[in-house]
Amino acid sequence: MSTLLFNDIVYGPVHSRRLGISLGVNLLPRDGKLCSFDCIYCECGFNKDFRSKTPLASRENVKAAIYDKLASLHKDGAAIDVITFAGNGEPTLHPAFAGIIDDTIELRNSYFPEAKISVLSNGMNADKPAVFEALQKIDNAILKLDSAIDETARLIDRPHTPAYSVAKQVERYKRFGNRFILQTLFLRGQFNGKCIDNTTGEEVAAWLQVLENLRPREVMIYTIARETPAQNLEKISADELQKIADKVSAMGIKTNVAG
Repeated sequence: MSTLLFNDIVYGPVHSRRLGISLGVNLLPRDGKLCSFDCIYCECGFNKDFRSKTPLASRENVKAAIYDKLASLHKDGAAIDVITFAGNGEPTLHPAFAGIIDDTIELRNSYFPEAKISVLSNGMNADKPAVFEALQKIDNAILKLDSAIDETARLIDRPHTPAYSVAKQVERYKRFGNRFILQTLFLRGQFNGKCIDNTTGEEVAAWLQVLENLRPREVMIYTIARETPAQNLEKISADELQKIADKVSAMGIKTNVAG
């Protein structure tokens, strides 16, 4: 099993399939993973295999790392499209997440005012006031929904709380109006003796109904790009992804497809 852990607070810039030239920010441990989901496709591996032995970076250390990188890139005449909070798990779990977003906006405005700020999130903390307000301030709140059917979502994302439901996620996301991007990873395969496929007619129909209800600003559709911790998972073809995207476009919602 191969995994990809980010050993620095700030990494890149790298070319993102969905966002362009992206400067990554990891608010989670450098030597492990911290997430409220345990997705079977996560490039960082399963939570149990990468428990951290180090504390989270302080708000001050994060600000210093972002400052150093942005100042260096600016001095070198580099260009970035986006500053992306992702890394080794769920970025909104950092207790100083809201303050870090404020610091990042300040630094972005000073060095790369045209760059966007994005957060890739599973959305579980989106109803916490400080997290919600911080996500409202950024350009791209990119929130996950890998299935509109509870059983499938639990099989793919393996949320830590037994109280997880798609309906609760939808209510969290409704608070954003259309000021968010919904992201869905499509895959099929087997895990723990169960077949998983969120591309079936039933799955896609239910998912489209949720999109009609939420009307996000944009939908990001993608599939597996790297080795996954679970074996026997299948990448979805670009043609299949595009057919799903066409259904979203027909609803008048912008789509972004990454095969």
